[in-house]
Amino acid sequence: MKQYEIRADYDRDTIVVYQAYRKEIALPAIRDKKFSSPPFSYTRMTWIKPSFLWMMERSGYGRKSGQEYILAIRIKRSAWEKALSQAVLTHPQEGVYTSGEEWKEKMENTTVNVQWDPERNLRGGKLEYRSIQVGISRHLIKEYNEEWIVDIQDYTPLTNKIYDLRMQGGHDKAKELLPKEKVYPVSEEIKRNLGMD
Repeated sequence: MKQYEIRADYDRDTIVVYQAYRKEIALPAIRDKKFSSPPFSYTRMTWIKPSFLWMMERSGYGRKSGQEYILAIRIKRSAWEKALSQAVLTHPQEGVYTSGEEWKEKMENTTVNVQWDPERNLRGGKLEYRSIQVGISRHLIKEYNEEWIVDIQDYTPLTNKIYDLRMQGGHDKAKELLPKEKVYPVSEEIKRNLGMD
């Protein structure tokens, strides 16, 4: 594995990203295939993640308060790639920005942030390579909700099944149930923009 690459469940036109929410947000979203009800907020950044296992680590397999429902959100690849091309990393990575001042200026004007965190294995351990998180600012959330999203599926039952197998020591069976993620191809421009070179 390369240290920086995107791995995801995707097809020709769409890519799956994950978010975890409380019942009051999740159930209407599953029903309406978009975020349709308060307390979903259009005024703060929302983070989407294409790594299922990173989402599991973040949400404690849906056991953390306010993150009980795991949603698989299928969005347009064209929108995903547009977001990546506009993104600014959450820290001034050498080789991506010419100076801290350039990074700071871009951060102040961006609508998309990207953060690379250690990928996780089924047991929750940190791996040597990274997983991408994409932060969508309040300026883009309405577009994300109304134009990017193609489908929203409830992965909570799947998450619970994987969690139970994991807790019972059935790691091989749990692994078979994981969403099939493969390396997502991106342009050279996006690679440079996200520090993937």
